[in-house]
Amino acid sequence: MTALLELRNVSKRFSKPQDLAVRLARRLGARIASETVHAVDDVSIAVAPGEVVGLVGESGCGKSTLGRIAAGIHAPSDGQLLWKGRPATGSREARIKVQMVFQDPMSSLNPRHRIDRILTEAPRVHGQVSGRAADGLAAELLEKVGLDPAFRTRYPHQFSGGQRQRIAIARALAVQPEMIVADESVSALDVSVQAQVLNLFMDLRERLGLAYLFISHDLGVVEHIADRVVIMYLGRVVESAPTEALFEEPLHPYARALLDEVPRLTTGKRRYQPIKGEIPSPLNPPPGCHFHPRCPLADGECRVLRPALREVAPGRFVACHKVAGPIQGETAP
Repeated sequence: MTALLELRNVSKRFSKPQDLAVRLARRLGARIASETVHAVDDVSIAVAPGEVVGLVGESGCGKSTLGRIAAGIHAPSDGQLLWKGRPATGSREARIKVQMVFQDPMSSLNPRHRIDRILTEAPRVHGQVSGRAADGLAAELLEKVGLDPAFRTRYPHQFSGGQRQRIAIARALAVQPEMIVADESVSALDVSVQAQVLNLFMDLRERLGLAYLFISHDLGVVEHIADRVVIMYLGRVVESAPTEALFEEPLHPYARALLDEVPRLTTGKRRYQPIKGEIPSPLNPPPGCHFHPRCPLADGECRVLRPALREVAPGRFVACHKVAGPIQGETAP
């Protein structure tokens, strides 16, 4: 089956602009290195039609940047973005059919616009709805996400956090997308409201056949909603597997460390310990395996060679020298 959306060997780097003082100092001979953030480093991900892919990792691992690349908000520095097997760069279809739901709806919804304008602005721009039909579309979209259609004359500040997130989802649905990138879209909500919004996502998947790239740091949420889980660390994918297989037996040391700290009702009394050490800076990532400064299994090979992402079982990919025997990697720069 052709993937709905595919990111192939995608990298993203952000370089800090040099101010006048730095440019002058470099002209005078000062050795001032340019600052470049390696947000995403050679990542490949594919999302099939109707599939929910969970993207997991610590803060700063690059998952939000990868989501914005998938949604067409950021252009990749390297690599290729494909929509239904064709290049997505400059594709109007890809730009419309992949929509994004952000973490904070209060920041992503224009506070000066009424809800009806927020919901119908994109369909108007793309010629999907005329002025006369826009009001009916706004009412239909609100009803689709479980809100009273009469709310369309209100402003974002007049709603609760959960209601605003439903409005953000309705806005994403306005242009009839086939895939939604949800970036921490329930993390700012109360637990009870989280469950309602997650159920809404799953209901929309069943009714509309939507695919999701669901970005979250909450493994419990990802386990509930995702068909497949991709784990990132410092801009790289370290493990990718079907959800059930990953939660039963994580293979990468980082994946095991993350899952060991997930609270479970079946777990007896124990002392939770975070992963040792701090995540390195993306300005200067470590050579070899990025995880080796914090990994209890790391040796000389891990410090020098970058592990390749290999299929160690059907549908399971791991980037680790210590999984399934020694894996030939790439010499670190």
